[in-house]
Amino acid sequence: MKYRLLNYVTCPYCKDKGFPLKLVVFETNLYEGRKLPEGIEKPLCDIYCAYRNTYVKNLTEYPCDECIKIEVKSGMLICTNCKRWYPIIDEIPRMLPDNYRKEEEDKLFLKTYQDKIPDEIKREGKPFSLAQ
Repeated sequence: MKYRLLNYVTCPYCKDKGFPLKLVVFETNLYEGRKLPEGIEKPLCDIYCAYRNTYVKNLTEYPCDECIKIEVKSGMLICTNCKRWYPIIDEIPRMLPDNYRKEEEDKLFLKTYQDKIPDEIKREGKPFSLAQ
């Protein structure tokens, strides 16, 4: 998942109250050969810079040249409003509605990365947590 995706996504349940989603990175892939295309102006993100974990308006320098080379291989997106979490697996964020999620797969994901997941999500995460 590209960091700049967080500039565009929000919790489907909370809409604007769920922006920006919190990104917890477990693993990344580095793609050294990537560069900003000619004629593209910085910043690439217009509202939120997930790479620096801050709003673009708070930045004095833009890390776009670094950010474009990195993809989140595994991690999770968390809505701090409703405590829903969405796994990132093989660079793909899985932002499915609750009724399409598979409890067994989600719990396996939580167990696999339990040492990297915030305690709040382990206890109270939706739709599934390790406390259930």
